[in-house]
Amino acid sequence: MMGSKILIGGIRVPVDATEDVILKKAKDKMKRAGLSTSTLHFRLYKKSIDARHRDDIRFECTVLAEGTGERCTCTEAALKRADARFFEETAIQCPHGALSMGARPLVVGMGPAGLFAALLLSRQGYAPILIDRGGTVEERERDVARFRETGILNTECNIQFGAGGAGTFSDGKLITRINDSRCSFVLRTLVEFGAPEEILLKAKPHIGTDILRTVVSGMLAEIARLGGSLYYHCRMDDVEELADGTMRVQTSVGEMHCGALILAIGHSSRDTYTQLIQKNFMIEAKPISVGVRVEHLQADIDRALYGNFAGHPNLGPAEYALSDTKGPRGVYTFCMCPGGEVVAAASEEGYLVVNGMSYHARNGSNANAAVAVSVGCDDFESINGSRALGAIDFQRRIERAAYLAGGGDYYAPVMTVGDFLDGKCGSEPTRVLPSYRDGLVKCADFSEVFPAFVIDSLQYGFRSFGKKLRGYDVKDAVLTAAETRTSAPLRILRDGKEMNAFGHARIYPSGEGAGYAGGITSAAVDGIRSALALMERFAPLQ
Repeated sequence: MMGSKILIGGIRVPVDATEDVILKKAKDKMKRAGLSTSTLHFRLYKKSIDARHRDDIRFECTVLAEGTGERCTCTEAALKRADARFFEETAIQCPHGALSMGARPLVVGMGPAGLFAALLLSRQGYAPILIDRGGTVEERERDVARFRETGILNTECNIQFGAGGAGTFSDGKLITRINDSRCSFVLRTLVEFGAPEEILLKAKPHIGTDILRTVVSGMLAEIARLGGSLYYHCRMDDVEELADGTMRVQTSVGEMHCGALILAIGHSSRDTYTQLIQKNFMIEAKPISVGVRVEHLQADIDRALYGNFAGHPNLGPAEYALSDTKGPRGVYTFCMCPGGEVVAAASEEGYLVVNGMSYHARNGSNANAAVAVSVGCDDFESINGSRALGAIDFQRRIERAAYLAGGGDYYAPVMTVGDFLDGKCGSEPTRVLPSYRDGLVKCADFSEVFPAFVIDSLQYGFRSFGKKLRGYDVKDAVLTAAETRTSAPLRILRDGKEMNAFGHARIYPSGEGAGYAGGITSAAVDGIRSALALMERFAPLQ
């Protein structure tokens, strides 16, 4: 067997171990297996925290050994003894088709799917047009800050809409469950535009909203430099497919002509969803989850997970992921933000939505996470013959109830965990203080916000999680409602190979908003897949 790169895994070291110690352990493993290390250069490849034993927390590491001369030769048995394997990073191949588009491609949405699709198209000479209904990163920062401070919502430019998409105002998590070689390309590209190199090493990488905003701005500038055109405050209102295969797109700033259309609209473009349903796109409801944001003191979570190691500078703030599928509904934590805050994420007047956010340092006093209950398609009513519209209506009814329970003006309804589990309300937060809009909250009864099955499942979940993570169900932890935008409530059906919407040969639904991703990395990968499918069919513009 031959290769130029070898991954050596199973390297466990104390939290105080230096990188030199980690690399030496990798070399020793290779030598004990009878493998030569003289022509190899070693570097740390992945690093994760093993906190299964609070009195003996360790780092679990993988090291990459690269040949400096000829390709390495060794037997499979020798590699197995060293807990090693050959490794090759797969480059993205971009074949170009021969068919003329007749006009430039148009990408709708500047979230991860749209950004990566447009970047790849720009680098391959396709000169895409990239639009978003929201504003630039700087404009979004101003509008989000104004909403937080005054309760004045810009429905077109907010946490959901604008350059970078919803993920720009989040923890910037890059964890994904998909097994796709393009994930490493996504991480490397983010580093290229300013993300810290540590995201290439950590098993649970995150960027932080402060750095992610700079990354997004850099990617957009590169798209423009390579010949792409950027239009902000530009909402797609209609699309007409013409006889020659091109399309006429009506936008809020005028008409555009395109030869292919990538729809990376994000999971909150409810008006766009309605337009597509009315135009008879094949769209189906999909399962979602809804729930609350829970806040604990980060110091309490650190002690619960790290014991005496809590506060160790090499560990950083502790994070968790909990789930329980034994009850009538699945309950799980989602988008945990160590040292973060609960943010106002509404995008429609009179509806209240919360999400979590943290900066790169994750140095806030509270930890927060969504605790969400699984909701199936059978829970949605059909509206005008569409279960997908019923799914949107299900979200909206909860968001409207949350707005009213908070008393209006986007004050959020809150409960302590103690009250929630005891079936009462009215206890004011004490030790754990709500971070939403610096405490613009109102104690409320969540039974006025959620269906009974959600309340029952959340109560079951907190009791279950309290047994798994000590103190999770502590009475003075704070719950804020409502978390409803964990994923898109529907899926725009598309061909699995060609990636185009059924019945629409040149329209490519993509990313989380189309129902094919769940997070920054998977959405970016889906955007890449859409761009590759487009390029495989069409030639670059001359």
